[in-house]
Amino acid sequence: MNDDERNQLFRQIADSFIDVANRHTEDTDNGIVSSALLYGTARFSAFVVASNAKNLERYEADRDAAIEYFTSEFRRMLEENLDNYKSVFKEQPRYAHLMKNNDSEKEQ
Repeated sequence: MNDDERNQLFRQIADSFIDVANRHTEDTDNGIVSSALLYGTARFSAFVVASNAKNLERYEADRDAAIEYFTSEFRRMLEENLDNYKSVFKEQPRYAHLMKNNDSEKEQ
């Protein structure tokens, strides 16, 4: 598999998780869905680390590096996506219908 194919597969898999999350937001608060997705990511990432370790000693030796890797990757990806969403506010309110009106929440 070349880099382009790997990137395309990566995006397709990510989009499939986002599709599931979007379906959950139809009847569940975005914050709960986000937290559940984040928890699932942490749980699966821990599984990946554990499944790649040959024994407990290797697992413990790899633990801090894994935490650093996953947290730095999450931060990088979050920053990239937050930067991408700036256009929502600058160009056109593409997702305005999905965003809660802060003024109406304060009135309640």
